[in-house]
Amino acid sequence: MKILIIGAEDRYARHMPEDIPVTRTIEKIFLPRGASDEEIIAAGKDCEFLAADPMTKVSRAAIEGLPHLKMIHSEGVGFNGFDVEAAREAGIYVCNCKGANAGAVAEQTILLILGFLRQVTEGDRRERIGEQMQMKEAMMVKGLKEVSDCKIGLIGFGDIAKATAERLHAFGCELYYSSLHRKDPETEKAFHVTYLTQEELLSVCDVVSLHCAVTDDTRNMVNAEFLTRMKREAFLVNTARGDLVDNEALVQAIVEERIAGAALDTVFPEPTTIENPLLHLPEGFENRILFSPHVGGATASSMKRSHRILWQAVQDMTEGRRPENIVNQL
Repeated sequence: MKILIIGAEDRYARHMPEDIPVTRTIEKIFLPRGASDEEIIAAGKDCEFLAADPMTKVSRAAIEGLPHLKMIHSEGVGFNGFDVEAAREAGIYVCNCKGANAGAVAEQTILLILGFLRQVTEGDRRERIGEQMQMKEAMMVKGLKEVSDCKIGLIGFGDIAKATAERLHAFGCELYYSSLHRKDPETEKAFHVTYLTQEELLSVCDVVSLHCAVTDDTRNMVNAEFLTRMKREAFLVNTARGDLVDNEALVQAIVEERIAGAALDTVFPEPTTIENPLLHLPEGFENRILFSPHVGGATASSMKRSHRILWQAVQDMTEGRRPENIVNQL
């Protein structure tokens, strides 16, 4: 048996669950992220399994060029780089590590909320150039906003949003959510959230946090119309996918002061290029976006959980069982 792994070999070695037998017996073939279709087909022509970084492109051409392939597994939760329809047509499972990074990304979401509210990057910069008192005086005049003073809206209510709601409840803030389907009253009570339509949520929330998958319906959902519906003093948080946001529309909304700003762990395209308009706000607006380098799910515990799920799926298939977390309705 062989598995083609598109990702860093040292990362797989570090997080390998050695108590799952197949990890010791299967032949592992590695390719770097960004490998071409031709490279994938050449390296994986005899492989039954393919594991890939969530941002990796696994195209129809690549899938059709791997005749023995039985399963494509995301190393994380995302799978929007994979042609799931082509895999379904070929009878190939596409699976992800559902829930593995929920707590980690929830922590990152809260970090970004606090970081934006407390102006941590500007405060750090001013401290380093000897302007501690000037920054402190300005903050005291303006008044920093506490999380407990905020109405926080979660768009999407899957594992990560639920983990975020659990943690935010301790701050004493008002929590709202919108999703394609409203949850049952017991779930809403358990997570201390109130359902609003997306339009209602945007109009009342001080923080709007994205927690939905990228689909044809959600790609660039944060557009000019979306941003116009937000409160002027509100800011956007994105720990989901950069594809959800229209970069130009976000820049325009910030520069025109139609929203307060954004805190982003994910940016489209990835890797972030120096030409990205989000990196080039005009003078005076530089601190209106707080960035982190897509590390929400990169904790050691999260990676270990993800790799255990991945390798257990391979083990299950070698023993004739269906894998867990199938995302392409096969």
